[in-house]
Amino acid sequence: MSTPNSPDELEGTEQPFVSHLIELRDRLIRIAIAVGICFGVLSVWPGPGALYDLLAQPLVASLPAGATMIATNVISPFLVPLKITLLTAFLIALPVVLYQVWAFVAPGLYSHEKKLVLPLVVSSTLLFFVGVAFCYFFVFKQVFTFIQSFAPKSITAAPDIEAYLSFVMTMFIAFGAAFEVPVVVVVLARMGIVSIEKLKAFRSYFIVLAFIIAAVITPPDVVSQLALAIPMCLLYEAGIWAAQLFIKHTKAPESESPAP
Repeated sequence: MSTPNSPDELEGTEQPFVSHLIELRDRLIRIAIAVGICFGVLSVWPGPGALYDLLAQPLVASLPAGATMIATNVISPFLVPLKITLLTAFLIALPVVLYQVWAFVAPGLYSHEKKLVLPLVVSSTLLFFVGVAFCYFFVFKQVFTFIQSFAPKSITAAPDIEAYLSFVMTMFIAFGAAFEVPVVVVVLARMGIVSIEKLKAFRSYFIVLAFIIAAVITPPDVVSQLALAIPMCLLYEAGIWAAQLFIKHTKAPESESPAP
């Protein structure tokens, strides 16, 4: 039983924890402000309607002459463009979001860990954007043209805008995540979970796995499946090469190794 004069072993621990919560709150507020500013600017120019037209352009270009998209829900013409505007605002503000996350966790990292985390954050962001751009500019055009070529002449295509948004989001996430393969390989190798030799030996199995994933995630057409599986296989090889460089340049110095 502690006496009035005995020191409290928890004394001094409340303030650091509270200060971390305050810092976390401040950085979340900055993230919300950044997304809000981007959302406000996009709402004025080019506007939610123009953003949806841009997103729907690959599908509209493949439809027969005179065919348009439809809205089966009363509030869909308002909500769907609004969702796209908010998503676009978050993507534009993503550098600010990642910087705030990085600034929050950086003080607790060793210098060799900072050398690993910062390049991974930047590269994962760029790879995600590359995957989304590849899906929008190349895959959508090929997939929609391929699908429309099999449509019977007796059918008039009139896709629903909410269904199209759901399809686009699924494809964007699938291709964005697929392009993160090098980052996953680097992290697994750097943490010592899998060795470089095992990654090379797993190459043939990964090719099979990539085609299975592509068959499950993408629509049931050859074009989209090949467009997802082939880049995954190439990025796996790039990840093995990058992992060797990261392991070489991010080793912990003896002076920074934690004491047992």
